[in-house]
Amino acid sequence: MKGVLSFAIGLSLLLAFLTAQPSPKPPGAVRVNPKDGLTYVWIPPGTFQMGCSPGDGDCSVQEKPPHQVTITKGFWMGQTEVTQEAYRRVMGTNPSFDEGPKLPVESINWSDAKSYCEAVGMRLPTEAEWEYSARAGSTESRYGDLDAVAWYNGNSPGRPQEVGGKQANAWGLHDMLGNVREWVADWYSDHYAPGNATDPVGQNNGTHRVNRGGSRFDAPKGVRASDRFRGDPEGHGPLNGVRCAGN
Repeated sequence: MKGVLSFAIGLSLLLAFLTAQPSPKPPGAVRVNPKDGLTYVWIPPGTFQMGCSPGDGDCSVQEKPPHQVTITKGFWMGQTEVTQEAYRRVMGTNPSFDEGPKLPVESINWSDAKSYCEAVGMRLPTEAEWEYSARAGSTESRYGDLDAVAWYNGNSPGRPQEVGGKQANAWGLHDMLGNVREWVADWYSDHYAPGNATDPVGQNNGTHRVNRGGSRFDAPKGVRASDRFRGDPEGHGPLNGVRCAGN
């Protein structure tokens, strides 16, 4: 009888082990990608309002209509913009106009950004993932005081600044606003489709890609979590940088 009972207990424990779900990663958990040496932050799944923030008088038509978006799967997001030393390490070149190892890589087009992310086992974030990560639970137009969180035309000396020098958001991400604009995966459209969305990836085609976050040359209006920029995917402008995401 004792043997039968012990077997039953052992079987129950084995089944519990096999069916147990792994503990979810806490928001802000970090890991270093050995391919580029950069730190990536875990972003949990969740729901947020994408587009024009409540009470934001600087919103443009391309930020409307505000709508509810659900991100069903957690993902990794670069803690900072991709640095020049990381880009050179992976791609063997540095296209940046203003050079410095800890400065964000810039003067890259959309294809360059995509190629880099794929080379390090990551990908470009969707536009929804980017805004969700930037907000980090905030419904305000910015996740902190403008001068505390961003390099923009009111405090920048006119060149990019080393990544990580400004206050992070609630999930530990730096420079989501200002410094350089960040390419995302989506094609650009002049407004959002109405209605709620789940894991949106944007329209199927277009002539321009989206970049986000604003830059050191932008006025405060352009350095907000919901602001969107229409970028020529072949453009190598010195304001264009990248931040990678991954599953």
